[in-house]
Amino acid sequence: MSKRFVALGDSFTEGVGDDDPGCANGVRGWADRVADRLAEGDEDFGYANLAVRGKLLRQVVAEQVGPALALEPDLVTLYAGGNDLMRPGVDIDAMMEVYDDAVARLVSTGAVVVLFTGVDGVKDPLFRQIRGRVAIYNEHTRLIAARRGALLVDMWAMSQLRDRRLWAPDRLHLNALGHAEVAAEVLDVLGVPHSLPRSALGPEDVISVRERRAQNLRWSREHALPWLGRRLRGESSGDSVLPKRSVLGPVLRRTADEPN
Repeated sequence: MSKRFVALGDSFTEGVGDDDPGCANGVRGWADRVADRLAEGDEDFGYANLAVRGKLLRQVVAEQVGPALALEPDLVTLYAGGNDLMRPGVDIDAMMEVYDDAVARLVSTGAVVVLFTGVDGVKDPLFRQIRGRVAIYNEHTRLIAARRGALLVDMWAMSQLRDRRLWAPDRLHLNALGHAEVAAEVLDVLGVPHSLPRSALGPEDVISVRERRAQNLRWSREHALPWLGRRLRGESSGDSVLPKRSVLGPVLRRTADEPN
């Protein structure tokens, strides 16, 4: 089992959407959950999370891959590109060449490298608009994983992630339930036994057109407009955010009565 786990990426890996004031940066996320399991019974286990919200793929590669290599990990997770795909002028082919080079550098160290496809946003009006881009990104990712010998967490195939009840109010990030689903999938791909629960939410409630319109207006006011404002000002949500765990360190175990 891994002794030195380093997680790289953007808000997905930082844990945004899974609010937890007891964690660094105020968020927990799937990577912290994976680290919790990997650390069980191993006092020598170390975990670093260099991911920062709002980062584009080239920024993730330029700012995080070098520091990650310096930590000499034996397990690396990498997800980047989601923020790029929401930009109208994105060149996916060129972006994925940078990604491929980064994966090659990580794999060359002998570390186990885990990559991710994007989620299928078919049920969400926002994500449905870029569904074709995500599919192209996913095909590149699958080819890179196969060529470089990396493991792959296929979130596109995780149909449960299409349920909006697994997403935070901003509709861009997974909530605690969603992050727990991803953590379980990562551990499954690694072949690590675990007891993380899977979501069993049952049928979604049917809401009226009026209530759906009210929800959309609330979302636009509280989340979409601030995001658009940052874009117009050339700002990023991660401009003042530091990595939550910039060096390898022990995982603080939670007590039995705390949530997964």
